[in-house]
Parts: sequence; C-alpha cells; structure tokens
Amino acid sequence: MPAKNVIDGDNETMKRGEGVTYGRGTGRPNPVDVHVGARVRLRRTLLGMSQEKLGEAIGLTFQQVQKYERGANRIGSSRLFDLSRVLDVPIGFFFDEMPADVAARSPAQSRGLAEEPVNYELDPMAKRETLELVRAYYKIADPSTRKRLFELTKALGAAAAKES
Repeated sequence: MPAKNVIDGDNETMKRGEGVTYGRGTGRPNPVDVHVGARVRLRRTLLGMSQEKLGEAIGLTFQQVQKYERGANRIGSSRLFDLSRVLDVPIGFFFDEMPADVAARSPAQSRGLAEEPVNYELDPMAKRETLELVRAYYKIADPSTRKRLFELTKALGAAAAKES
C-alpha cells in the first residue's frame, strides 16, 4: 500500500500532524530530521562557521549542508559522526531539546515500534543556553571584567546550592 499523503481534511488533525505520513516519497521531511538539521545549524552558527566551511570539512557542497539543515535530506550515521567531530559536540547534542511532539511524529513512534524513552538529565554543556553564555563570555575583551563576571557567577551558583 502506498504511503498516505492525504489526510481527512480535519484542520485540527492537520495541525497536530495526526494521520500524516512523513519520510521518503511523501514530500514531507521526518520531523526528527528537521530537528537534527536545526541543531547542526545552531552549532555551526554558534561556532561562526559558514555552510561552505562545514561542507569542506566533511567533503560536501554547501548546498548539501543546506539540505541537511532544513531536514530535506536525512543525515546518515557516518555523516552524523563526522559532523559531531567537526562541530566538536557529542552525537547526542543533535537530539537534545527535541520536543516530545516531534519525537512522537517519527514513523516508528506512530506505528508503536519505539522503545520507552529513557529519562536522563541533559548535559548542561550541550545546551544551547550554555553555548551562548560561553560565547558571550569570551567576547568580553577585558580580562579583569571577565574574571569579575566569573566570580559573580560562581558566587550566585554557590548561594543557589545552599538554598536548595
């Protein structure tokens, strides 16, 4: 039976993505691929790297990098490994902060084939907020100002730890 492209016309169903098939031949990228591509773009831009430079580093054209970042093309495991090394992040970074509704719309999830999710604490070093904070911190040119900010941050963290 061919993949289902058409849904029953119920607008609420269309908004939630129920009854919609994603993947090859459907014209719709898998939401997980879109999320992973967005994480590639996030990390690349946080590093100040162009699509062209990233492509050169992993042996692709910038157009292919664009397709990965949009989720139009799926990133294979060996390419994901290469990206994690070039972008200096663990492979899990690409899946961090994935909204539950995105994970639920993956085809395996919708067919009931997925395993129960494992609850784990995200590594704070892989969070976007941390990366942005570190990047902003190192933009402070004056070493004494940077050191004062560092000491203030440590003091606030210690005070918060005592309160909890």
